[in-house]
Amino acid sequence: MTSTSYLELSDGRSIAYRFTPGGASYAGPVIVFLPGYMSDMAGSKAAALFEMAHASGIPCLLFDYSGCGESPGDFADGTLSRWTQEVLALVAALETDAKIVLVGSSMGGWLMLKAGLALGERLAGLVGIAAAPDFTDWGIPQMDKALLADGEILFEDNPYGPEPTPTHPGFWADGQASLMLEGEIAIDVPVRLLHGQRDPDVPWEISMRLAERLRSADVQVTLIKDGDHRLSRESDIRLLLRTVAELVLPRVEDGPES
Repeated sequence: MTSTSYLELSDGRSIAYRFTPGGASYAGPVIVFLPGYMSDMAGSKAAALFEMAHASGIPCLLFDYSGCGESPGDFADGTLSRWTQEVLALVAALETDAKIVLVGSSMGGWLMLKAGLALGERLAGLVGIAAAPDFTDWGIPQMDKALLADGEILFEDNPYGPEPTPTHPGFWADGQASLMLEGEIAIDVPVRLLHGQRDPDVPWEISMRLAERLRSADVQVTLIKDGDHRLSRESDIRLLLRTVAELVLPRVEDGPES
């Protein structure tokens, strides 16, 4: 994997990223991976995607949101809107005007919708992995919402690490202002949604609701019957790589019918 570089934003934020350029003969879109909540670009899915892209001569961008991974800052300052700004700033800083395929994991699947809308004509496709749009609404009990609205930090057990998972009032309020599943989502590019049916964190029905709300006619939902939330097994990652490759590599046209 290439070494980490940093993009300096005008407000002082420093965003850690890794980028592999495409081969000279490649003319397709850039892959941009959006990690989940409290995750980073060192995860297994991000690393596998980057390695596949590098080996295939496909440009690929990994990064850490401010306050996460190798990006300095306070995680408590993070919001969907703030991190979406960072996605767009990184894309704008690429030395290419190529189109973009966004790959979003869990919370990154919500961010990919916000960033995708902002990218407009530059967006080429979306791939969601256990996409979790609106989780500040359906994923938080009403009593806990009241605590967040009063300015309290919510802590929950973290099945993926020793420290509890915090939800900060600012993140929650911004999420509630960014809900997307109640109306049409004006995205028309191909969308692929992967979701495990044994996901204890994001119900697979969320991907079905998202598919209904997307305006695009080219939306496919793949359910992995024994898949969990992370979808990080070898078989899950192979499925992810195939799915992304189908969106970024030129298709071989079918021959004439016999």
